[in-house]
Amino acid sequence: MVEALGPKRLKKADRRRQILLELRLKPHVRVSDLAAQFSVTTETVRRDMEELGDAGLLNRAHGGASAATPGSHLDMDQRRLERIAERKRIGRFAASLVSDGDTVMIDAGTTTMEFARALAFEERRVTAITNSLQVAMVLGQSSAAHVRLAPGKYMQQEAAVIGTEACEYLSGYNVDACFVGAAGLSEAGVTEAVHGFDAIKRTMLRQGAARRFLIDSSKFGRTHLSRVATCDEIGTLVTDALPDGALGKAIRDTSIEILVSPAGAVWAGEVRAARSR
Repeated sequence: MVEALGPKRLKKADRRRQILLELRLKPHVRVSDLAAQFSVTTETVRRDMEELGDAGLLNRAHGGASAATPGSHLDMDQRRLERIAERKRIGRFAASLVSDGDTVMIDAGTTTMEFARALAFEERRVTAITNSLQVAMVLGQSSAAHVRLAPGKYMQQEAAVIGTEACEYLSGYNVDACFVGAAGLSEAGVTEAVHGFDAIKRTMLRQGAARRFLIDSSKFGRTHLSRVATCDEIGTLVTDALPDGALGKAIRDTSIEILVSPAGAVWAGEVRAARSR
């Protein structure tokens, strides 16, 4: 006798992608319906919704969830579901490089958002200039931070502004450091896949006394259309693992400072303690 197989259990990341997909198709989803659909407990779905809600990807409601308010967008939503722990560690570690009174530029991206979140949690007294609505919203929750948002052409998919107006605005400021992400890092240098982001990043790099790239190791070896910087123009690379292979060789031939985020650090204060030991 052959027993019927039950529905295949989805992995956590796949389950959360499916929740977001359901919210694209309907304004509200119920915990009980999703639990039955995924063959998991209602507590599992509630935990999924809680983390998605904390990331700004949906609005939790009684018995379920509704679609996120404008400002969230599908492309970034999908990226946020990947390598969450690594991005958080990088963001928290990068926040340990910032002192009270610093001026910084922060570009749009999932890792730079974690950096902004850590600055807000630490209540760092900074002046931050950004082209990202979500970075501005996250860091703007801190009363210690002064946030300036660049004008420009709004990109719904990235919740950010780009274009000549944005670059001209950024060019009007000189900051202690710029913190930027990237879609790829290879022996060809830092590259970007999102149209318009390359110009924003290059402008920030010109205006920052220190250049700090926040790039997780999943981007290593990837090369995209637009080059932002050559390897010897990086300055400081904040990442979760040391580059190896062709990229490692290319970087060893430069004066790049590589900072690898400690795996055990929870918040930026703990990272500072780890760096001082």
